[in-house]
Amino acid sequence: MMTSSRRAYVWIWLPGQTSPVVAGLVERDDQDRYRYTYGRRYLLRDDAIGLFPDELPLQPGSQAQTDGALPCCLRDASPDAWGRRVIINRLTGQKGDAADGVDFNELVYLLESGSDRIGALDFQESATDYRPRESQTATLDELQEASAYVEAGKPLPPALDQAMQHGSSIGGARPKALLDDRNRKLVAKFSSSTDLYSVVKAEFVAMRLARQVGLDVASVEMARSLGKNVLLVERFDRVKATDGWSRRIVLSALTLLGLDEMLARYASYEDLAHRIRGEFDQPGQTLRELFGRIVFNVLCGNTDDHARNHAAFWDGVSYRLTPAYDICPQSRTGGEATQAMLLHGQERRSQLVHCLAAAERLGLSHAQAREIINHQIATIHDSWDAICDEAELSPVDRNFLWGRQFLNPFALEGYAEA
Repeated sequence: MMTSSRRAYVWIWLPGQTSPVVAGLVERDDQDRYRYTYGRRYLLRDDAIGLFPDELPLQPGSQAQTDGALPCCLRDASPDAWGRRVIINRLTGQKGDAADGVDFNELVYLLESGSDRIGALDFQESATDYRPRESQTATLDELQEASAYVEAGKPLPPALDQAMQHGSSIGGARPKALLDDRNRKLVAKFSSSTDLYSVVKAEFVAMRLARQVGLDVASVEMARSLGKNVLLVERFDRVKATDGWSRRIVLSALTLLGLDEMLARYASYEDLAHRIRGEFDQPGQTLRELFGRIVFNVLCGNTDDHARNHAAFWDGVSYRLTPAYDICPQSRTGGEATQAMLLHGQERRSQLVHCLAAAERLGLSHAQAREIINHQIATIHDSWDAICDEAELSPVDRNFLWGRQFLNPFALEGYAEA
């Protein structure tokens, strides 16, 4: 058990490679301030790239953020709420509310979480001996059972502990785990005991509809485990090669915007668009895709579109938007709702009229924006029944989602006259 780690070596899978190399060392002092230093051997490599040039440019010497915080590009590789809960459960055995008061420094989370984390980084105690923290191959049923233990605040039996460590490094707040399926790598999202409706099926429907309207979206399918529904999402940060798997570097929009969790409420689509325009591959096409995602989030009731739920690939030369993920309609009782990211100016109300107002800053004309919106509305109407059938969504859940999450009247208010 390590609860006060001081240093971790950062290993990276360089673009196209199937094995990692040491990129550098991150260290923490007594004041909980972090410093990062690239390795000398890494700097001499012809194929070396900076982890994120804005924060950690490829140069010798120790580097620290102004506030001493862990660089955001490293924080992107750290577990979020669910993964932290798994680690706290394993290291302390604390149950329920008692676990909420436990918090470790970031290096503990980086070193205790599974090695198959999102993106192309991993963290080790050694600079020479890479030892992946992998689970034994676990079945969907074992992973489902393990998630139930963690939710209930019960210590995991050793076999289930092994199963769950694999998924401890991925983001989000809901029960999930990583799964290997022959030539695919998947994220399994489980139903929660607190769900008032089938949340995993609602996400499946949203992701399938998003692809139907023409957006670039991660592939999804439904499965069953221990009598419960499971959403399987194909990972886009892994690429199968003849000699193994290569990993793609992934940076969150929060990192790209130079923000941390404390400043996440200031994340803006306009600011992200500015970054896309200046530094992304195929900026025009990317901005159109981003606008489509904004519109779809509003139309399907996904108000959890925070800046960690948008990301880009980084290959050392340019950025490219990843496929969309975590498009999950959020529970709401009435009409008015707000998006997690600002749409334009200080406006974040979940309405198409505000999407239209943002269109120009994303390089679209009023007519182009309306064409995208109208196409999405028509496609949602036309495809709803077929995709709900595909999900085997119950009539009760269909009625619950339609007109509340999907195509809520508040979202459409004022649009026809705009």
